[in-house]
Amino acid sequence: METLQATFFLFVFVPLVNPAPPLQQESLQFYEYDTDVSMGSLTQQDYEMQSKDIRKDGRNISLDVSLMLQSDDSQLDVPPTKDTNLPTCLLCVCLSGSVYCEEIDIEAVPPLPKETAYLYARFNKIKRIAASDFADITTLRRIDFSGNRIEEIEDGAFSKLLLLEELSLAENRLVKLPVLPPKLTTFNANQNRIKSRGIKANAFKKLTNLAYLYLGHNALESVPLNLPESLRILHLQYNNITTITDDTFCKSNNTRYIRTRMDEIRMEGNPIVLAKHVNAFSCLRMLPVGTYY
Repeated sequence: METLQATFFLFVFVPLVNPAPPLQQESLQFYEYDTDVSMGSLTQQDYEMQSKDIRKDGRNISLDVSLMLQSDDSQLDVPPTKDTNLPTCLLCVCLSGSVYCEEIDIEAVPPLPKETAYLYARFNKIKRIAASDFADITTLRRIDFSGNRIEEIEDGAFSKLLLLEELSLAENRLVKLPVLPPKLTTFNANQNRIKSRGIKANAFKKLTNLAYLYLGHNALESVPLNLPESLRILHLQYNNITTITDDTFCKSNNTRYIRTRMDEIRMEGNPIVLAKHVNAFSCLRMLPVGTYY
């Protein structure tokens, strides 16, 4: 009797990991302080889901990513990050357009691969952002510098970042804001030392995509001027705001004007009594959160 021989082939499918999904599918988490109020889709949980397995030493990577790195490069559909021989990619974690440099005590913005789209450099010792830091990195869409020691941002530091949509400078030592890129949708400068004179009159006027603006826990004496119509969430809690006018949010010469997109304004923790400025809220669908008596 002939012996039948069977050959078995074992196919191993290695899951591919996209470390930074498109912005439409994944929102940026920015820390919000002293609040239980939901910030729309911007929650800390979202970020933790993305980078929960990436540690500061860059060695503990999620199982899926580990498998991907161990597999044959010819099997990968996602092109590997170029310039992986950069010192930055030895110190940080560089994965297909994302660079994770968290809690590694760097004191300056490191050189980045030219195709970098997402930079996470939270909780370091960065003191200054120079114009040359991003001069050749025009692909950036998201930057998070939360929890550093940034005191100065050089003029034009973000001027070439025409694709940048989300920027966090929260929990630093800024006294004034830099010029912001035009396509920004989310800007977080909570927990700084910013005063009203540190924000130019037209700082936000041309940001027609800006939806989320966080300036809580600073030293503002007034609400920033010329807030764009696109704004949905505005956080100004725990500043030194003492007054607002009928044109701060509305248009005193147009009683029919309504801010249809504004969903939330937080002003608690300021010395202003909001009940004294009722006309300032006539165009809003909801009253600001704050003290009314």
